[in-house]
Amino acid sequence: MADDEVLLEVDGGVAVVTLNAPDRRNALTPAMAAEFIAVLDEVDARPDVGALVLTAVGRSFCAGGDVQTLLDAGQDPAAGPAWDGMGAIYDSFYRLGQLRVPTVAAVRGSAVGAGMNMLLAADLRVVAEDARLICGFLKRGLHPGGGHFVILSRLVGREAAAAMALFGEEVSGARAAELGLAWAALPADDVEPRARELAARVAADPELARVAVANFRKETGPPHVSWEIATQFERPAQMWSMRRSADRD
Repeated sequence: MADDEVLLEVDGGVAVVTLNAPDRRNALTPAMAAEFIAVLDEVDARPDVGALVLTAVGRSFCAGGDVQTLLDAGQDPAAGPAWDGMGAIYDSFYRLGQLRVPTVAAVRGSAVGAGMNMLLAADLRVVAEDARLICGFLKRGLHPGGGHFVILSRLVGREAAAAMALFGEEVSGARAAELGLAWAALPADDVEPRARELAARVAADPELARVAVANFRKETGPPHVSWEIATQFERPAQMWSMRRSADRD
């Protein structure tokens, strides 16, 4: 429905999930977060889906947590409604990171705070060259949440994570690609088509995509595992794929 704040389209095995609250720059409310989680549950329940692209309507990818939600929570963060509301926002990007299929974030405009966590939770990022990636927590007088230091530093390393998360450095899409924070930085109009193209490749075999991405995350993090342990994760899955191929011949 057009009034939904999270939209779902499935095309050729690729689920395209769109954040659809442009009037507040796709800032996350507890209700929107719950809707997002419900959509991801729907994606996981569909064996025909082999990959997901996350995108957004409007000029911003996601402006973080909704300001009013943060203000309300600040009155008494431990109070039940405030605790549950912030928990729903945390759960939304964590749920994306646990999705059973490979995920690509197609990022145009700005991503701030929890919006950064949203794109960091994806397996891969394609960004607009002029995108603005801003951690922004400390500027708002907030400590980062949602495991921000972990999921940021696994991509850019300690130095760049410190520059962004502690010292407030803003990163453009072009710089993000240089830092390893994105696979590609492109003109804005090319971002979603490229993300869909990448997703379509792995979605061609949904069953294998789900097995492969589960082990990819176990091995690469967060947290990553040792090479020795990784071989043990991979071997049963590889043997399964070999047996499956033999059964098809």
